[in-house]
Amino acid sequence: MWRTVRVKPSSPLVRMMSSSSAQPVAITNAQLRVKSSDLASAISTDSQDAFPNVFATARLVALMEIASARALIPLLQPGQLSVGVSIDMTHSGPTPPGAEVTATATYVGKDQKLYVFDVVAKDEGGEVGKAVHRRAIVNAERLEQGAKKRVSAAGGN
Repeated sequence: MWRTVRVKPSSPLVRMMSSSSAQPVAITNAQLRVKSSDLASAISTDSQDAFPNVFATARLVALMEIASARALIPLLQPGQLSVGVSIDMTHSGPTPPGAEVTATATYVGKDQKLYVFDVVAKDEGGEVGKAVHRRAIVNAERLEQGAKKRVSAAGGN
């Protein structure tokens, strides 16, 4: 369900500005209707784990990342994507299956090379989480090759 989206320069989501004047979108959203695969009980890797049938914190983090990543689309050059670098998040309320969760990311500025967002997530009952999230813009191929090289050097695949 979660996937990386590579944006082509011709995409209608990309503003036609020079890279020096392009700015992140100030406020962006991502929405999700909670399915059984989004529940904490569904993401366990061991049958001995006991997790509740509510929206998983891991899925909430992903939704917050998606909302933030959408704000950076106007800045992406061909071959680039944005990646999450850090998140300081509080998951403050449980969300049941079938409810809709909306994450709203507000761009607050840059911290050196990182783009900083305040993110608030809500369902029909109110706020369920908030975060400060930092993202970087990177070359996709270089990132993926570096990941493979790092694991190979450690004796992995």
